[in-house]
Amino acid sequence: MTVAAGPRPAIAGDWCYRPYPLAAGTPQAVCFPHAGGDVTAFAGLAAALAPALEVRAIRLPARGGRFTDVMPGSFAALVTSVVEGLLPHLRPGSLFYGQSFGGLLAYEVARALPAGHRPRIVVPACAPPPAAWPGSIPPTGQRASELLERCGLAGALPDDPAIRELAVATIRTDLAVCRSYRPHGEPATFAIHAVTGERDEALPPSVTAGWAAATTGPFTTSTEPGGHLLATPLTTGPATLLRALHAGGPARA
Repeated sequence: MTVAAGPRPAIAGDWCYRPYPLAAGTPQAVCFPHAGGDVTAFAGLAAALAPALEVRAIRLPARGGRFTDVMPGSFAALVTSVVEGLLPHLRPGSLFYGQSFGGLLAYEVARALPAGHRPRIVVPACAPPPAAWPGSIPPTGQRASELLERCGLAGALPDDPAIRELAVATIRTDLAVCRSYRPHGEPATFAIHAVTGERDEALPPSVTAGWAAATTGPFTTSTEPGGHLLATPLTTGPATLLRALHAGGPARA
C-alpha cells in the first residue's frame, strides 16, 4: 500500500516555518520551540492538527536553517524580532503553543503584538510562569549531560557526539538570552491554558498553576501525556488538547 505524502513544507519569511501547509484562511497554531529546539519538533504535531489548524513554527536564529544568524542579545530584543517577523504572516484569533522556554516566549510575544493581532489563547507547556523564570534557569556552565537532561533532550537526540555538542551549544545560547528576562507590566488579557507533562519531574502542577497570575482572562490547566517536551520529532504532542482549545471546548482538569 502506498501512503500519500503530505504537503511540502514551506517558509514564510525568516521567522515562520510551515511544516504542513494548508489552504489560505486556515486557523493558525503558532508554535514556539524549547531551549535548544528547532522547528522539527512540530512536524508531527502539524500533521496531527490538520486540517483544523495550520502550524506556523517559529524559526529561531543560531540553529537549523538559520544556523549562521545571530541570536538577539536579550530576551526583550528577541521578543521584538519575533513580533516583527511574525506579524506579516499572522491572522487574528490564532492559538499560541510554546514548550518550556518557548512557553515564556509565546506569552511575551503575544503581549507585545498590536491589539487586534494577539492570539485568542496561549498554551505554555512545561514552562514556569513569568514570576518564576529568573530563579528557574539552570546555569549555562552545567555539564552537557545535565543540560540535556534538564531540557528534556537527553533521550531525544541520536547518539552522535557532534549533534549532541551542537544541541548543547544552542541550549546555552538560549539560556543566556533567557537569563536577561524579568517579569514586567500588567498581566495579559487573553486566555491561558497551562500544561504539565505527566512525566515531567522538573515542573510539578503546583508550579504550572502560577500561570493564573499572568492573565486577567480565562485560565485553565491540564496534565498531558509526556515528559518535559510534549511535541518532538518523534511524537505528535498534545494535538487533541489543542484542537479542543481552538474549538472552545472544555479542557481536561
